[in-house]
Amino acid sequence: QVRLADSGGGLVQPGGSLRLSCAVSGRTLSYFATAWFRQAPGKEREFVGGMSWTGRSTYYRDSVKGRFTISRDLDQSTVYLQMNHPLPENTAIYYCALHDRRFATIETGIEHYNFWGQGTQVTVSS
Repeated sequence: QVRLADSGGGLVQPGGSLRLSCAVSGRTLSYFATAWFRQAPGKEREFVGGMSWTGRSTYYRDSVKGRFTISRDLDQSTVYLQMNHPLPENTAIYYCALHDRRFATIETGIEHYNFWGQGTQVTVSS
């Protein structure tokens, strides 16, 4: 019933930009907090950033503040992650996720999200 389809990954140069998309179906996006996570080879999945269910607040891990931006389009039921000036260490598979509970605040742990995209590979290299 619920499906998250993330896309937009690819090869990007340092100093470039990339926008990831996450199309949500089977849920009313405006009722749920959303988040982006990433996982590099041999590392644990980590929180990148999230948006509140209202869309009026966002929260990011310190290392991406000022470079990554989350937005959404409710008419398209799509969440975005804009990546500006990505770094080689940002290379990872990126996943979008939907919070378990309606109207819940942004949380950074994977256990709070029960619907996930398939992941999209982002490779930062010259």
